[in-house]
Amino acid sequence: MTGAIRHGGALDRAIARHGGRRETWLDLSTGINPVAYPVPELSADIWHRLPDEGLMEECLEAARAYYCVPDKAAIVAAPGTQAIIQWLPVLFNYLDRATIVAPTYGEYERALKMTGVHIEQPGELPADPEGTDLLVLGQPNNPDGRTWPTDRILPFAQGRRVAVVDEAFADVAPDCSLVSEAGRHGVLVLRSFGKFFGLAGLRLGFAIGDPDVVSGLAQMIGPWGVSGPALAIGARAMRDGNWIAETRSRLACDSEKLARLLERHGLRLVGRTNLFVTVYHLSAHDFAEELGDRHILVRVFDHETGWIRFGLPSGEAGFERLNSALAEIGATMHNPA
Repeated sequence: MTGAIRHGGALDRAIARHGGRRETWLDLSTGINPVAYPVPELSADIWHRLPDEGLMEECLEAARAYYCVPDKAAIVAAPGTQAIIQWLPVLFNYLDRATIVAPTYGEYERALKMTGVHIEQPGELPADPEGTDLLVLGQPNNPDGRTWPTDRILPFAQGRRVAVVDEAFADVAPDCSLVSEAGRHGVLVLRSFGKFFGLAGLRLGFAIGDPDVVSGLAQMIGPWGVSGPALAIGARAMRDGNWIAETRSRLACDSEKLARLLERHGLRLVGRTNLFVTVYHLSAHDFAEELGDRHILVRVFDHETGWIRFGLPSGEAGFERLNSALAEIGATMHNPA
């Protein structure tokens, strides 16, 4: 079995290494919106009872409208997309060869390896779709923000082949979404609620696709897979059009601001979405350690040793703190790249 995969957000580990208190750290290690959707007050009844069918239907109806799910496609809710990824090897246990366009979210490789499926991880979408049974790719991709045209992805969802499209960051790039194609055979789209709405702790995600496949996935998740509070908050947030529009605009501005800030300090842009910016530094791990000494947490990668991913700071104070830290580090660390 492969070892544990390190993800962003491990603030407790950073505190153990660098000291400080949680409230004094600037956590930029995730691609989560730092300005969360305001959680409404919920009735005590939602906390006391099991989530009923009406609550689930209300959330799925809101999700259908928000994600623009076509009538012929089905949708199921889960306690985060990670829970869906865990079920993929069982859901597609008749497939032998998987292609994961890399680098991307590491849990796909981990889950598929458990079943002994043959995995290839090319750095680009293969030219020949017949070379694999199962394609996994991010749209846009984490951590480099790449996207691919729909007509290049769909050939991987024909005949026996299946394309799993991870759209965890597509809320800020809706034009790249394949949800409109999710009703056809072989397309399964995963959507994360927590990143864009800033409520990752709520644990809510969705799978959208062929009704037969989604029905099988729903049976695997089982009854009451998502909590009542998550369903209620999710339904309300996805119907809040004003908040969604204002947030998309703010995130676009902040992402551009962050990218320009990092470039001014000599960091080369690798790619970005409106929820994170990934840059290159020859000594990325040392650079991240320097930031950690200043109680700023970022994400570095084992597979791309020069890459550093920065999430968005919250507000002007966060940008100013990052700018000061980068200026201090830049005075002592040269980046010849």
